[in-house]
Amino acid sequence: MDILSEITEHKRTEVKLQKQAVSPEQLREQAQELMNAPQAPRRSMKQALAASSTGIIAEFKRRSPSKGWIYEAAQAGEIPAAYEASGAAALSILTDEKFFGGSLRDICTARPLVNIPILRKDFIIDEYQLLQARIVGADAVLLIAACLTQEECATLTARAHALGLEVLLEIHSPSELSYISREVDMVGVNNRNLGTFVTDVENSLRIANRLRQAVADVQGSAGTRNLPLLVSESGISHPETICRLRTAGFRGFLIGETFMKTRRPEEELKEFIQEIEGRESKGLKGAKCT
Repeated sequence: MDILSEITEHKRTEVKLQKQAVSPEQLREQAQELMNAPQAPRRSMKQALAASSTGIIAEFKRRSPSKGWIYEAAQAGEIPAAYEASGAAALSILTDEKFFGGSLRDICTARPLVNIPILRKDFIIDEYQLLQARIVGADAVLLIAACLTQEECATLTARAHALGLEVLLEIHSPSELSYISREVDMVGVNNRNLGTFVTDVENSLRIANRLRQAVADVQGSAGTRNLPLLVSESGISHPETICRLRTAGFRGFLIGETFMKTRRPEEELKEFIQEIEGRESKGLKGAKCT
């Protein structure tokens, strides 16, 4: 069994147990109360990335299945807010506990401390998890093509939107381009093979042309205004890589371990952004971001 299959199997058991503790009906009632209550407008992750000069989605995670603990003592009450202060356009917060050391409490803790969008990053297979995301204050959710059928993905996308959540659809290979629809808000290419967890950032660049064409095809007569925004995920460790990815059409860049493996992730982010901006201002040959 590969890592993704192991995680997905465990997630089904986990959600089943959660439903026994708190019924879906109870969660729906809580979500509905939140949606009916006066509150600040929902934050759009897609708009935040499109408006950002760097498009960085800074990730908060403590461990990974392949590398073990990255930053075991990382505090959700500190790092996400520091990421925002250092220039992150959005946040990704891992909520899987067994494999990534996270929890929904991390979003609950971070939400009142930040004003930028939060992505609930998890292995979502059930509407129940969307309700959880809405209740804890997430603005967007990740749907992984490799975990879902196309029908399941379409259904979860519609239900996420009904809850006021945006959707980042994650693909890894050209074989999953058929999952893209005009309903998804963002399409991410994961540079990490979820079966082996081996990372290759060139993956985004290899399928960029076919990805742009697939996105354009599903829009048809709807025009370019509502095109899903393209995101490259994982394995990004150098500012120059972002410049190459932007040239290929990507506008969002999810970065986790590059920052989290240091004791001051926000400082690493700040330096990363400064180097990108430095390349822009100097207009270095072959390195200028477009």
